[in-house]
Amino acid sequence: MKDILSHRGFVGSVHFSADDRIFYGKIEGITDLVTFEGETVSELTEAFQYVVDEHIKDCEAENITPEKSFKGSFNVRLTPELHRRIAMSAKMRGITINKYVLEALSETLLH
Repeated sequence: MKDILSHRGFVGSVHFSADDRIFYGKIEGITDLVTFEGETVSELTEAFQYVVDEHIKDCEAENITPEKSFKGSFNVRLTPELHRRIAMSAKMRGITINKYVLEALSETLLH
């Protein structure tokens, strides 16, 4: 993947502002807004790692579990007809809807 940073299970976006001549980003996939910036790629990477570490410390100080960028689950909204078709297809294959969708997504990403 490009244009992302990863540290301790967190993912950070990478952007560049030509007007300000600075790299910037935020921790993706969490409720809190945690941003970082740097004038070089190295500074941006260090700033990202620092804010992740600080975010974790803040969560620990407040006795809450830090929310990870991608927990491994997500909700998908679809039409009732598509839901029915997926459920029936999964049932005919003898697998759960979750397994059916996981296999379909995995196959799509491989091609």
